[in-house]
Amino acid sequence: MPPRGVKKGSKRDRQYEHIKASEKRAGRSEGRAEEIAARAVNKEKARSGESRTSSRTSTSGAS
Repeated sequence: MPPRGVKKGSKRDRQYEHIKASEKRAGRSEGRAEEIAARAVNKEKARSGESRTSSRTSTSGAS
């Protein structure tokens, strides 16, 4: 299940599904793959200014 606020068929929904499938292929469990994908999508939303609030670490960093 994608993070709250991500609409079905949106760019972030597709990104979530892609990351989740990639993590499953890497051998992660279903639950862990969903968690990693949701965290990645939330971080990307924060970096692009799509979320109302964001932590300092999610908006700055190495990537």
